[in-house]
Amino acid sequence: MANAPHMFLRSRLNIDKALAASVLILLGISVLDASGIPESPQFVDTILFALRALLKTMPFIAFAVFAIAYLKASGAENLLAKAFEGSQVRMIFMAALLGGLSPFCSCEVIPFIAALLAVGAPLSAVMAFWLSSPLMDPAMFAITSGALGFEFAVAKTVATIGLGLLGGFGTMIFAHSSVFKNPLRDRPSVDGCCGVKKPFAGKPVWLFWKERGRTIVFRDIAAENSMFLLKWLFLAYLIEAVMVRNVPASMIANILGGDGIGPILLASTLGAPAYLNGYAAVPLVDGLMDQGMSAGAAMSFIIAGGVSCIPAAVAVWALVKPRVFAAYLGYAVLGAILAGMTWQAIMSG
Repeated sequence: MANAPHMFLRSRLNIDKALAASVLILLGISVLDASGIPESPQFVDTILFALRALLKTMPFIAFAVFAIAYLKASGAENLLAKAFEGSQVRMIFMAALLGGLSPFCSCEVIPFIAALLAVGAPLSAVMAFWLSSPLMDPAMFAITSGALGFEFAVAKTVATIGLGLLGGFGTMIFAHSSVFKNPLRDRPSVDGCCGVKKPFAGKPVWLFWKERGRTIVFRDIAAENSMFLLKWLFLAYLIEAVMVRNVPASMIANILGGDGIGPILLASTLGAPAYLNGYAAVPLVDGLMDQGMSAGAAMSFIIAGGVSCIPAAVAVWALVKPRVFAAYLGYAVLGAILAGMTWQAIMSG
């Protein structure tokens, strides 16, 4: 019985944040309905809105789950190491490109990058991978295409690679400056989190189902990511429903609408604190755009938020000194602004 308080506290800390947030939102709506504020009840309508949106997105969720599970089970992650071979310029290009295609979550980036830095991979290539990795992958492309359109997904992919190149070549040019000199912490944390499974060693096995161990990994990863995507997207659709019903479209249009640079700058600043995660942010941006958010501000928001959200930022903070971390955030904001301005110009042209 002596450990009862500790066990109770631990159980409370392990409460799923996405599910808890969804429950709290629904409880809040039910309380307002009971009090007569607003006049028309919203509880049932909000749930139906979220479920219909999930059903519409389901084909993209299924593709995302399959793609991630296949890449993990086949061991295709091992191909990423080849991006950090050869000349530094080649490494930067390959790291930016593969960072946007890799299935790594932010948890896995920490030990992977730590191992690369330990064997002498240049910080410029690592920076390119760091910046592009949290922004896009096959699953993210599918979800983004389903909610925001194929063109937006392609544009975000191009912006992702461009941001990686910006950070990679910027770091290479200023490699000998005081900012990037001796970049690593004395004792960086290299452990993964979230119960991450290590990738298979050796060459990828594309016909993974012939090996029982890989089949088990496929099953487990598919189940984990199905739950992950469903709970976060359901939360995001709940937030979208509340926002669409209660936030005046004119207010969003006045703050984040228009063709000027002001909304883009503001969106890049709001990206980090307002971000849920890469997948849940997509419905949030969809709702904001329906309310009047400009195309450029939407791109700026989704790029800045993806790089500076807590999971992605922690992966960098755990390994490098604060000045390098500050450069990482600087690249993120600058890249988000440039991406927003470019996308705004394309959509207005």
